Parts: sequence; C-alpha cells; structure tokens
Amino acid sequence: MRMSLVIYSMSGGGAERVMKLLCDAWAQERHVLTLITLAQAQEDFFVVDPRVKRVGLGLMADSPGLGAALTNNLARIKALRGALRESRPQVIISFGDATNVLTILAARGLGAPVVVCEHTDPYHHQVGRLWAYLRRLVYPWAGAVVGVSPAASQYVARFVRRRPVLTIPNPIQPPRPAPATDLRPWPLGPTVMGMGRLHPSKGFDLLLEAFARCGPDMAAWRLVILGEGPERPRLEAQALRLGIAQRVHLPGLVADPLPLLSQAEFFVMPSRYEGFPMALCEAMSCGLAVVASDCSPGVRQIVRPGVDGLLVPPGDVESLSQGMLWLMQNPEGRARLARRAPDVAQRFGLQRVLDQWAELFGQLGLS
Repeated sequence: MRMSLVIYSMSGGGAERVMKLLCDAWAQERHVLTLITLAQAQEDFFVVDPRVKRVGLGLMADSPGLGAALTNNLARIKALRGALRESRPQVIISFGDATNVLTILAARGLGAPVVVCEHTDPYHHQVGRLWAYLRRLVYPWAGAVVGVSPAASQYVARFVRRRPVLTIPNPIQPPRPAPATDLRPWPLGPTVMGMGRLHPSKGFDLLLEAFARCGPDMAAWRLVILGEGPERPRLEAQALRLGIAQRVHLPGLVADPLPLLSQAEFFVMPSRYEGFPMALCEAMSCGLAVVASDCSPGVRQIVRPGVDGLLVPPGDVESLSQGMLWLMQNPEGRARLARRAPDVAQRFGLQRVLDQWAELFGQLGLS
C-alpha cells in the first residue's frame, strides 16, 4: 500500500517518536511510504527507515498577524498538496491538530482518504479559536479520525458523526537490554527521572517544587529531566531559587533515552494534561515504578494504581511530593511496583497497535 504521512516536524517529542515507530514498522511490512513535514528534513531529530521517502517542505516561518498567518498557511497547503499529489498515496495519515486541518484541505479532490490523529487531550490543549473552528469544520471531511485516548476520541466524535472515530493507543516497544556500564551523564546517586518537552503543560515546575519538599533526609537523591524546550531558563532559575540546583540535571534531548531510564530508581510524570504519554510508557517498559499525575483518561489506561505505579491529583504538589517520598523511602514497595511496570509493553505492544491500524485500513477498503 502507498502511504503518505504528514507531521509538522520530526523534532524530539512523543508524537514524533510514534511517527518514527510506525514509519519503521510499515516500511518493514513493505508498504511504500512518504513522510512529509512542514519543517526541513535537515532539522530531524528522529531519523526514519531509509526505505521511507523523506520530504521536508521548509515552511515553518512565524506568522505575526492574521494576514501573515493566512498567507503562510495558504503556501503550506499549496506545497503540501503538491507533495501529496507527487507521492500518489492510497491513504494519507496526519498527526497534530493544526497539521491535520492543513492536510485535509490540501488533500481535497486527490482521491485518497485522510486519517487524522489527535495526540493530545483536546479538552485541555488549546489550539486557539480559529484552529478550533477549522477543526470542527473540516474533520468531518476526513476518512477517519484516530484518538490516542478515549478522551480524544470522545471529543472529536461530538462533531464527526459520519466517519469512523477510533481509539488507537501509541505503540510501545520493549527496551533493548541495558548496557552493563554506567551511562549516566550526571553524578552518581539514587535518581528520580522525568522526561518530556520543557513546556508548561508538562508540569516540570511542579516536579521541582515537589522534589524540594522531599526534605534534607533525601539529599542524596538526584532529579534528572530528559528533554528540551522553552521552559529551560525558567526551570533552571527555579531550581536555584529552591536551593536544589546541584541535585537537578537537565541533559537535553537524548536520541535513545531507554538506557538512561533503566539506570534510574523511579519515574515521575507531573503533567497538567496529556494524551497518551509515550515518556510514561517507555519508563514503565524499562521496569520503573512511576508516580504520575492523574491528568487524563490516557494516563489511567497506562498506570494501574498500586500495581505498577501511583496516581496523584493533577497540579497537587504536596501529593506529588508524598508519592515521591514514599518511593524513595520504600525500596521494597518500589521494587514490587517495578516488577509489573514492563507489562505495559505487552498491553500496548507495537504489533497489537499495528493490528488495530490494519483493521482501520480494512474499514476504509484498503489493503
């Protein structure tokens, strides 16, 4: 099958990691793939299978003002339409709210169904009034809509009533065996790990406050947050203000975080909202007990409280701190939760997710 896949960029992020996993898997299945981004291909952080044709449109210019936004987005639609026509797809798959709108508009009349994917919790993720209006207007033109969590699917189903709306979670791959050598780019010591884009939605400011509240008895512990983003200066300043800067480490983006995750004691996800968080799944697949913000139905699909992790109310710094402190002080309890955490790689395994995509393709009359 000829497939064209569209995403804003292949920079570091959960949706981008999912796109790579799916591209590589479908290439392995001998589908003919074209991966199109609005960003330049030279800016990729995730590199896909060489059998995937890579097209980077280089159309990420800022749009100061309504006029510039209209001009830039019309240019994106025109360029994207040209790339889609050239790739001659039997199906088009798009990731990301605004990108989904542009892709549906660009694909009109090309004869291939468009499957759009919602990777966040649209009840909380604000796309702006214009994009929200356009989403409601054009999503019914899609061949199908995929939400990575029940919340995303339920939101979209309110205004997409004549097309399939399915929930297909993000795929998880079991980690490779961790190396025997210590790869940590931070000083030795028991480690709490977080991972994600340094963005307000990820709640790392809450994590810093909660870590500081764990008290002087936990002074040997270190907090490591993998990822990059616009919040870095504010988070570094906050760590200094809290007096924990020497114990907080922000190594940036890591191409393969799993070996580093495997060397932590447990994982914390303090997000204000999520869709189906890949970072949480990857940490659990590495055998880490987790403390996670109960911020969306997607999180409750992943974490089984008392079985493989702890859930705390979103935005509640004290509860987050108490959950972290319990895991720090209870190695036996931590080990008990960690033993069941890798189940996530079977519950949401890559092959199981690919089978769900194959069922969707069958509904669309594709093979």
